[in-house]
Amino acid sequence: MDDNELRQAMAALESYKAQLDALAQQSQMLQMSLEETLRSKETIKALIEAEPGDEVLVPAGGAAFVTVTVSEKKKAIVGIGSGYSVEKDFDDAVSFVDANVEDIKTAAKSVAETAGRIEETATKLSLAVNQELQKRQG
Repeated sequence: MDDNELRQAMAALESYKAQLDALAQQSQMLQMSLEETLRSKETIKALIEAEPGDEVLVPAGGAAFVTVTVSEKKKAIVGIGSGYSVEKDFDDAVSFVDANVEDIKTAAKSVAETAGRIEETATKLSLAVNQELQKRQG
């Protein structure tokens, strides 16, 4: 490995590190989204079981809850992306949220697989760089 190849390899390692950091952040955001989505599903399921007039605690975000009185109306408003929301009955809302959970899990798996491939490549390159540096010192 000549000096130019060594510099390129070290630059590639820095690039891999930046990519892995970005993927770690993306993974963390997906995990938070998954937890929030699962909480919304549990809330809707609790409201399905509640009777009109019952008081239930509903997550308001940030570990805060509010007490609400259940009405006759068994509808939820769900976000469908790009800032748009639609009203669905509770059963359809649960199905919609289930689909979102699966999408998030698929995305998280993809991110993890990509990170694994990059990490494997970076490890091999790092070993080659370290061997070259040791060879030059010895």
